[in-house]
Amino acid sequence: MKFLLFALFGIFGTINPPANEGAKEVVISESKVEWVGYKVLGQHTGEIRISEGGLDFDGDQLVGGRFTIDMSTISTTDLEGEMAQKLVGHLSSADFFGIKEFPTATFEITKVVSRGKVGDYKIIGDLTIKNITKSITFNAMVGADTATAETKIDRSQFDIRYGSGSFFDNLGDNTIYDEFDIKVTLALK
Repeated sequence: MKFLLFALFGIFGTINPPANEGAKEVVISESKVEWVGYKVLGQHTGEIRISEGGLDFDGDQLVGGRFTIDMSTISTTDLEGEMAQKLVGHLSSADFFGIKEFPTATFEITKVVSRGKVGDYKIIGDLTIKNITKSITFNAMVGADTATAETKIDRSQFDIRYGSGSFFDNLGDNTIYDEFDIKVTLALK
């Protein structure tokens, strides 16, 4: 499953770069992080919410940022009712994200590299899930009031091993792939 974040966490995009210097706050109610997790027999989709965060600028150039993800907001968008509750409960459990012990995940940008076009960046940053921090890299588009990014996250790097063919033999059709996709859309103010 590739999610979190995020890149959550690291993750943005649109048309014109911000014109003012300083920080831009994430508008929580208008921003979203979508995830897609894969298994041998299909996939599941869902969302998770950013609880706080922002991007830092020097003039019109992105120079940094940080985000906190509220892990208790993990949801599924491809299931309903009891099946949705069961999946969310399992993702919240110690088998996956252990939300009682680790209620938040974070992402902090450590380096920003222009990709040669206005608002187009390579982002490098530290993603922390379950108190394990790993560096991730992805491309992002940052505009005056929006940012977008997509990335893959390897859950096994964060000690999330349930159903992983990397750690367990003979899982067959029950195998859940280590990588999951994250798509972040941020509204900025």
